[in-house]
Amino acid sequence: MTQTSEQRIQKIIAQSGLCSRREAERLIDAGEVRVNGKVATLGLKALPGTPIFVKNKPLMAQASENLTILMHKPKGVLCTNGDPHGGKTVFDLLPKSLLNTRLYCAGRLDKDSEGLLIITNDGDLAHSITHPSTQIVKRYRVRLNKDFNPADKAKLLEGTHFEGDFLKAEKVILAPEEGEDHRKRLEIHLHHGKKREIRRLLEAHRYFVKKLVRIQIGGLVLKNLPKGGIRILSKAEVERLRTS
Repeated sequence: MTQTSEQRIQKIIAQSGLCSRREAERLIDAGEVRVNGKVATLGLKALPGTPIFVKNKPLMAQASENLTILMHKPKGVLCTNGDPHGGKTVFDLLPKSLLNTRLYCAGRLDKDSEGLLIITNDGDLAHSITHPSTQIVKRYRVRLNKDFNPADKAKLLEGTHFEGDFLKAEKVILAPEEGEDHRKRLEIHLHHGKKREIRRLLEAHRYFVKKLVRIQIGGLVLKNLPKGGIRILSKAEVERLRTS
């Protein structure tokens, strides 16, 4: 094999289906990855098949077939492969027949949020969905604890530093003037998605999120799927999502 066939370690890990590329980068940065017996560093490349250990466990070969699932995540379940405190996770909602494949969430929703969630073993797809450089839009519908002041829309679009992060909405749409609580409802678009970004962004401006639902990722829209329901995406849908 030649040098041109080498790949970055985080890509090899993601392609194995163990986790997303971003999570693999975090594991490398934390010193949890070894290549040929040595602790890996970000930027390191290796040939496919090189002995790689993640958290002292050997990296398994890439899954023979990619699997991507769309789930309508309900409130109260966690986007994690295992909760040490015994909480219910999105993987508990999957049929047992799918649990033989190592899957992970491509862009999480916090426990109190609901809506469209992508679960996959395709590391490149997960990277495309979650990395800010791809500019894939995520749409969220939000209900607040109080009426939203339209003058604050510009503040959300400009962004703010809060709790050590710079938080910013790409687009903010006020709800149509229908219903008693329409002033409490917003639609917010993000290209990225830091941890609890929408909640923290609104908290920085003294709003509390009562309900948050993700309704779209790229070209995929959440519709006709009950809470907790899933469907396996076709290759055409995955490609549309990848190139959104």
